[in-house]
This record gives sequence, structure tokens and C-alpha cells, in this order.
Amino acid sequence: MKLPQYLLITMDRNNSFKDQFYLVLAGIFIASLVTCNLIANKFVTVDFGFKVFIVSAGILPYPLTFLVTDLISELYGQKKANLVVFSGFIASLFVLLFLWLGGQFNAIPSSIVDDVTYNSVFRNAWRLIAASMVAYLFAQFIDVRIFHFWKRLTNGKHLWIRNNGSTIASQFVDTTLVICILFLGVWDNDQIISAIIDGWLFKMLMAFLDTPIIYGILYLLKDKIDIAHIE
Repeated sequence: MKLPQYLLITMDRNNSFKDQFYLVLAGIFIASLVTCNLIANKFVTVDFGFKVFIVSAGILPYPLTFLVTDLISELYGQKKANLVVFSGFIASLFVLLFLWLGGQFNAIPSSIVDDVTYNSVFRNAWRLIAASMVAYLFAQFIDVRIFHFWKRLTNGKHLWIRNNGSTIASQFVDTTLVICILFLGVWDNDQIISAIIDGWLFKMLMAFLDTPIIYGILYLLKDKIDIAHIE
């Protein structure tokens, strides 16, 4: 049975928007991930009133990566979410390559950034991005897998459970791996444990805050993008 022309046009428009939105989400994901690695050497304090968190500046955009993977998981399915995770890994390798390449050439006398400044900012890039990538791969794939586990278990209901449940587990893995790879043997055990707790709790707060954001985005998209089938 041939579909009416107006239905075919509507389907084409919906598919076009769906593809475009996926690219936007993938772009936000990769930009957030790369930014995390570039600014992670700076540690800052974030005051929430009831607690002052001491965290890497790289943790500030990082919750966006989990928000995006949860959105992609919900809208496009597990395979598309895993594809974005892998794309982020490749993008980070490219960043690492060109950070190294930029350090192989001497700065000219009139350069705003001299060799000392460049090396001071990016001297830990190899170790930092390596630690970040190990943690990132484990955490993001865990996040996607747990998200879909809860989605199957609840038969596609209770988005807040899979959104927060997947993030709680994956962020703990991510924070623990990054801190341990970077600072085991450099910081004492109390500093390491404190950094893990602060980083994890900060990410949990961000995860709770992004739950209404996900609901809002899905509400706005309910007539434009079909929710992916349970896999």
C-alpha cells in the first residue's frame, strides 16, 4: 500500500530534523569532552552554600556529556549512544596529537603565548588525557549500558530512574579512575578520597539537576522525534 504524498513529506521532514538534532547533540558532547581535558589542570572551589566543593575545572562541563548520552540513548537507542562515545574518544586523541605537535615548534618572540607558558599549561596533557580517556571509556559505556538496563526493566517508564541510576554508577567509576590514575603516589590517601567524594557528589548534584532538563527536552520533541524502541 502506497503512503499518501503528504505523509511521505512529513516523514522526510521528521527524519531530517531527527538527523540534525543527533548531530547537534554529538557536537555538544564532543565539545564538552574536549573542553574538560583542556581545562582539567586547574582546580577550583564551587560554593553551593551547604558545601564548598574542591574540584577540577574540567568537571564543570563534564555532566553535559552524560546528559547528552542519556538523551541520545532515549531518542536514538544504544548503538547511536555508543557511536557518540567512540567519536568522543577519537576526537580526544586528535586533540592530544595536536597539543603535542604544537609543543614541537618554538614560539616566535612576539607570540602572546611563549614556550614556557604553553608547556606549563599542557605539560600534563599526555597523562591527563590518558587518565581521562581510560575513565571516560569505562564510565560512558557503563552509563549507556545501565541506562538501557533500567529502560528494559521498567519497560520504558520512569525516565528519572534510568537517568539518575546510570549516572550515579558511571560517575563514581569515572571520578575514581581519574583521581587514582593521576594522583596515586602523588597525593596522600586522605586527599585522594576527599577528591573522589567531592567530584562524585558534585556530579550527582548536576545529574539531579539535569533530570527536569531531559523531561523538558523530550516534552518539546514529543511530536518531532519518535522515542527509540527498547533494545
